[in-house]
Amino acid sequence: MTVMHSTSGHFDASGTARQRDVAYARHRPDYPGILLGAVVVLVGLKLAWLLVANPNMEWSVVAQYFNEKTVLSGLGMTLGLTVVAMLIGVLLGLLLAMTRLSANPVLRAASGLYIGFFRGTPLLVQLLFWYNLSTLFPRITLGIPFGPDLLSWNTNDLITPLTAAIVGLALNEAAYMAEIIRAGLISVDARQLETAQAFGMTRGRALRRIVIPQAMRAIIPPTGNQLISMVKATSIVSVIAMGDLLHAVQNIYNATFQVIPLLLVAVIWYLLITTVLNIVQGAIERRYARGESGSITPRRKRRAATPAAAEELP
Repeated sequence: MTVMHSTSGHFDASGTARQRDVAYARHRPDYPGILLGAVVVLVGLKLAWLLVANPNMEWSVVAQYFNEKTVLSGLGMTLGLTVVAMLIGVLLGLLLAMTRLSANPVLRAASGLYIGFFRGTPLLVQLLFWYNLSTLFPRITLGIPFGPDLLSWNTNDLITPLTAAIVGLALNEAAYMAEIIRAGLISVDARQLETAQAFGMTRGRALRRIVIPQAMRAIIPPTGNQLISMVKATSIVSVIAMGDLLHAVQNIYNATFQVIPLLLVAVIWYLLITTVLNIVQGAIERRYARGESGSITPRRKRRAATPAAAEELP
């Protein structure tokens, strides 16, 4: 009996020692991490000081042109291009994703070729191609294949810098959105679609009511990234003389030779737009994450913390 008591006492002492060691290790200061954090902070402060104190930045010029009429007009064009090209890209991408998942091999092959071409060539080359389309096709016609033409237009009348920018951005975006939507759709268990069809739902209705709402959890985050990328991609249209934000500041610094401060104006506007979009994207992701984490809301979780209230939960 005495031996058992002493053994138990020895076990309790060693167990307490181990707990004490674990507690010490848990609360021991992370000196390497603290040192690295201090270095990062110092480097960041130094870079910030170089940007603020450098007279060549000409912050007074930045403030002068930040709300200039030409710059704001270019900003409006950038936002308009982003919205229109993104909407067309999403709708066309949805169509391509559906055909990519179709049982028809011809449709699958056609959508695969489209996606492969537009993802495999640079966006700048595509924009230049659409802008110079008249050199390849002087007239654009609509009619029966290998038959008579019903309608015909002069290509230069249709392909302006604006239409070339919209077509180039939208068609390129559609290829990426098709893969994003397709990945979201195949992330949903295929048996749910089969079950819905067994209960009499058409394939289209089952996709709209069951599959797509669940696929949105996987589609929303990369779509938000694509929207932010689209804002920045609109700067490429300046090469075809499109009056976007970058083209507006380029016109100003070509006349004033104040290149750096005018580029800073564009950078600040792009950062403001992308920051707002990041905040909106985060809010949308949190909304869909609530449905993914379970049906118990934070309020019900707080109620479940008390034994009496926990019994009321279904």
